[in-house]
Amino acid sequence: MSTEKSFAKGSAAPGPVPDGKIRLYSMRFCPFAQRTRLVLAAKGIKHETMNINLKDKPEWFLEKNPLGLVPTLENPSGEVVYDSPITCEYLEEVYPEKKLLPPSPFGKAQQKMMLEHFSKVVPYFYKIPMGRKNGEDVSALEGELKEKFAKLNEDLVNKKTGFFGGNSITMIDYMMWPWFERLELMELKHCLGGTPELKKWTERMTEDAAVKACMHSAETYKAFYKSYQEGKPDYDYGL
Repeated sequence: MSTEKSFAKGSAAPGPVPDGKIRLYSMRFCPFAQRTRLVLAAKGIKHETMNINLKDKPEWFLEKNPLGLVPTLENPSGEVVYDSPITCEYLEEVYPEKKLLPPSPFGKAQQKMMLEHFSKVVPYFYKIPMGRKNGEDVSALEGELKEKFAKLNEDLVNKKTGFFGGNSITMIDYMMWPWFERLELMELKHCLGGTPELKKWTERMTEDAAVKACMHSAETYKAFYKSYQEGKPDYDYGL
């Protein structure tokens, strides 16, 4: 089973998760699944990854998660957890050795509120490239995204910290990062123009070991997204 290649309909169901490990059902280019991969890497959790062909999902995967979404986690007891914020919070609780969330209830609540705010930013990463592809005028949408980035920049200025949860990377940084990694791919890098602190944050993030471990090159992303837009996603691109 040790392959990065994606499993599709008709593939053999995997056996139980080995003791002492956790299994991640993922897709190599999915930003939501990347959140969970970042947390697994940052916390040094022993795990195995099975990539899923999201266009032609295996029957056995749909039995584990009827929604058919990644990320999905499975432990040796056969318990299944899915949805990116939920999987990340689960990993934080089950593997407490290296904490990514603040100890206080207020600190945790703050991160949840920040994540809720960021969830309103995510749609722009899809709406703008799609509108552009359809020949629409996306300048108003880009203006709105710049406003959202300005608020995030202001947050860092007010906090006087290098990261959103303090002076070191915490959960919220990993939850936001996958979309910033794709700024160049989505031709949105110019939207960081008036946000110097946010720009510095993106530079700091690229120096993190977990971020480096979960990253793809711009060329790889471009090739995958080209295949995705053409309706024939090459989930195994570059393998």
